[in-house]
Amino acid sequence: MIYITGDTHGDYTRFTTENFPEQREMTKEDKVIICGDFGFWLPSKEQDYWLNWLEEKPFTTLFVDGNHENHALLNALPMEEQFGGKVHKIRPSVIHLMRGEVYEIEGKRLFTFGGAASHDIQDGILDPEDPDFKRKKARLDRQGKRHYRILNRSWWKEELPTDEEMAHGIESLEKVNWEVDYIFSHCAPYWIVKQLLPQEDCQPDVLTSFLEKLSMDCRFQYWFFGHYHQNRVLGDKYVCLYEQIIPLWDKKGE
Repeated sequence: MIYITGDTHGDYTRFTTENFPEQREMTKEDKVIICGDFGFWLPSKEQDYWLNWLEEKPFTTLFVDGNHENHALLNALPMEEQFGGKVHKIRPSVIHLMRGEVYEIEGKRLFTFGGAASHDIQDGILDPEDPDFKRKKARLDRQGKRHYRILNRSWWKEELPTDEEMAHGIESLEKVNWEVDYIFSHCAPYWIVKQLLPQEDCQPDVLTSFLEKLSMDCRFQYWFFGHYHQNRVLGDKYVCLYEQIIPLWDKKGE
C-alpha cells in the first residue's frame, strides 16, 4: 500500500499511531511518500532523533526534495539503486527519490522531480562570507524583517534544478515513451500555480515552466505535489497536499 502526504518541514508527528492509525496494518513493504519539504537540514541531535524515529516506523518513508532542504548535504550522500532508479538513503527505510527518475513501486510507474523556488525570501539572501553579514543581519532583525535566508545555512541555490537535471528527466521519460502512472513533485506546473494562488503576482520560473511542459507531453493518471500548503484537487488529476495523508488510488479503482 502507498500513502501520500505534503510538506513535513521536519515535523513528523502526523505519523504517530494516533494520527495515522493505518500503520498498525502496515509493513516495511508499504510506503508513505512525502511531496517535498521533508525537512533534511543541518545535522543535529534533534534531526537524528526524528530520522531514527521514522526508521523505527513499520512503513518505509519516501520523499522528493522541496526548497526547504539542505541540498548540499543531500546531494553529497552516496547514490544507490532501488525501485529501478537512483536514490539517496538517509536511513535504510527513509529514502530520497531523486529528480528526474522513473521508479517501479508497488507495480506502478512513478516519475519524480523535486525542488521549488522559495517564496519566503522577500527580505533577501545573506551570505555569511560577506564581511558585512552580521551588520546586515542585525539591521534586518531590528526592522522586524523575517523573510530572509542565509546562504548554505537556511537556503541553497540547488532548490531549483540544473539544466542537466531537467535533461535527465526528459531522457527518463523518453525511455518509457512519456507514460507513467503517477508524477510526484514539490511545486506544480505554472498553469496550476495560477489556480492555486490567484490573488498573488505569480511569475513562472525555470521549474514551473519545465513542469508545465511535462504536463502537456506526459501521459499519467495523477500528479501529486505539496509546496502550497493546501489540500485541493484541481481538474481531474492534479492533487495538492499539505497535512492530509491519503491512500494512493488509480482511475481503475485499484
